[in-house]
Amino acid sequence: MSYLEGVYWDLDGTIANTELEAHLPAFNRSFEALGIGWYWNKKTYLGLLKINGGKNRIAFYANLNNQKFTKEFISEIHLEKQKQYLSLVKSGVVNLKIGVKRLINELKNKEVRQFIVTSSSRIQVDLLVDILFGDENHFEFFISSEDVELHKPHPLPYLKAMTLSGIKHSNSIVFEDSIPGVKSSLSANIPTIAVKSNIPTYFDKDIPLKCLVNSIGDDKKNTKIITGPLLNGKYINHEYLVQFLNNC
Repeated sequence: MSYLEGVYWDLDGTIANTELEAHLPAFNRSFEALGIGWYWNKKTYLGLLKINGGKNRIAFYANLNNQKFTKEFISEIHLEKQKQYLSLVKSGVVNLKIGVKRLINELKNKEVRQFIVTSSSRIQVDLLVDILFGDENHFEFFISSEDVELHKPHPLPYLKAMTLSGIKHSNSIVFEDSIPGVKSSLSANIPTIAVKSNIPTYFDKDIPLKCLVNSIGDDKKNTKIITGPLLNGKYINHEYLVQFLNNC
């Protein structure tokens, strides 16, 4: 029987919904501040989320509009976007998703080590975690976009996290919400639970996903298992994670 030793959390869309709440308005504020004349509505942004990385989205959209942006200008836009994002996060527009804090605290009490593996920048992770958790930050370390040369869906972010933690694949679980994130963790051979975010995501049949849930859940909003082992209680807890791990 496998025991649970480590949990690796994605950040955006998994711990907190941030894309529509902070990232999208931050992009639009940066476009306005730099006089670019762009405005991304929700539909446009959801389409651009298929492209991983803010700079890549800016470059793709510029090419789509036959605008020749230099790498330096794209970096300037992205830097302004990051500044706007930090301002929005500080204003309190982002909140923890249902059940996240409950489960993190339960895992801490069970002496399960926890980590964050994200495509966000280090400064964004530091600020968001500080605002959402404060003194109750139970994460041992973060893997951010600056820490790896290749990002999700490449397995490198999770492989690096595994190397640093020293925990075996068979004693680990990942929480992810996106297709690039799930592909990354599964390619790293780590058992993965996908948690729906407020971004519509359709996992293809060729992705060998063994567990998909609507939320981590709490007493007010129970977890619905879409794919995966049956849930005995109301929500995802340590017991369910051990059960899932031993079914993988």
